Amino acid sequence: MGKVAFATAVTCAAAACAVTALVVRQRMQSSVRWARIDAVMARVDVVMRELEERCATTVGKLRQLADAMAVEMHAGLAAEGASKLKMLISYVDNLPTGDEEGLFYALDLGGTNFRVLRVQLGGKEGRIVRQEFEEVSIPPHLMIGGSDELFDFIASALARFIASEGEDFHLPTGRQRELGFTFSFPVRQISIGSGTLVKWTKGFNIDATVGEDVVGELSRAMERQGLDMRVNDTIGTLAGGRYHDKDVVAAVILGTGTNAAYVERVEAIPKWQGLLPKSGETVINMEWGNFRSSHLPITEYDQALDDESLNPGEQIYEKLVSGMYLGEIFRRVLLRLAREAALFGETVPAKLEIPFSLRTPIMSAMHHDKSPDLTVVSTKLNEVLGISNTSLQTRKVVVRICDIIAKRSARLAAAGIVGIVKKVGRARDNAREGGSQLPRMVIAMDGGLYEHYMIFSESVQSTIKEILGEEASDSVVIKMANDGSGIGAALLAASHSHYLELEQDL
Repeated sequence: MGKVAFATAVTCAAAACAVTALVVRQRMQSSVRWARIDAVMARVDVVMRELEERCATTVGKLRQLADAMAVEMHAGLAAEGASKLKMLISYVDNLPTGDEEGLFYALDLGGTNFRVLRVQLGGKEGRIVRQEFEEVSIPPHLMIGGSDELFDFIASALARFIASEGEDFHLPTGRQRELGFTFSFPVRQISIGSGTLVKWTKGFNIDATVGEDVVGELSRAMERQGLDMRVNDTIGTLAGGRYHDKDVVAAVILGTGTNAAYVERVEAIPKWQGLLPKSGETVINMEWGNFRSSHLPITEYDQALDDESLNPGEQIYEKLVSGMYLGEIFRRVLLRLAREAALFGETVPAKLEIPFSLRTPIMSAMHHDKSPDLTVVSTKLNEVLGISNTSLQTRKVVVRICDIIAKRSARLAAAGIVGIVKKVGRARDNAREGGSQLPRMVIAMDGGLYEHYMIFSESVQSTIKEILGEEASDSVVIKMANDGSGIGAALLAASHSHYLELEQDL
């Protein structure tokens, strides 16, 4: 063999060895990488199995929760302070019938936004002739500032809205404008036109307002704005639902916060004092966000969230169910997986450390991602948390967490609804001789969580069927009452109009 041929052979052999070494190194690196991924996923699986176990909502447990809700309802009606459910008497005893006529305004203060509306009612034939509304965001500093500052801001927005009233709306000559006021915080009422704030929720914390008459606070702010209006505090969603369907017995809010109200017979309210209404019934504001039971599946994430909240030990049901908190529970689970299982790499993403950096609408968008490679999940993780280059396996874990948290929430909400159905249904059955089946009962539903988070709302409906059984659940109907609390406030202003009383006295 010549020198050139020999050199070429040596070179080729060296190259072959180098290629072999590279392949071996790549295989070793790949093996190490897969071993690392397997180790990460093994740690993830431990946390996930624990989460599923702690969030478990078996049908048996849900039936216990529904029964516990009904028991607490009875206790709260019996005496003040006897239940975690405040069961506040609203003194709303005339729900809309569809005969109401005239121009009425509404103010719906439900959270970080409030809505002002005007509605022209045309009686049984015309129904709602026309309506207009405007939504206003409350600046964060007013949520923890002074009472006058908050109500002045609200009254000034209301004044601007009234000033824009067009010719299509007609107030009868000689009449004062009337306003239905939906105030979606715990209020103890002594009449339909007054109510004292029990406590703030949903991120508000204005000490000066607690114990004060919120209708009075609004009325004084309106006077400072030069507004001449008569104000009624109201139970809006229930009224809006009853206006369209006479079988509406309750209203449930599943949005930023959560609450429920229902129609109760006054004879079933031992704590009622004073004259009984002619109608024989009134609306009860349950304040069910404060419901608590040993049957609630509370995890370490829920406990930590509660401990760090503005109201530790309170509103436990709301913290498990409502839209304000689902995204935060989701974030806390992801943070633990980032810290203990390195789900997103060796470094914990800084934005994931920030409380409430993951909002429920983001969680919903990821949960509803149907793309094969979960593109929406990838995009949202990058946009919101700065987490990029996630594997499909990681993204599937994220969706799985969404599913566990959202469905636990939905199933707990369904149990609460069944609790109301049982309480109202028993009363209706007792009133019907030999009644063995539940009569048609409609639940008026409002709130963005239920309306926009489709997996959540579908789970609520399917869970009601699971708890009650197919036959009994057929009698329970959930109807969306879009903007029910706002329209309902106007309708209640109409059904409790000062001028109706005057006309009846003539």
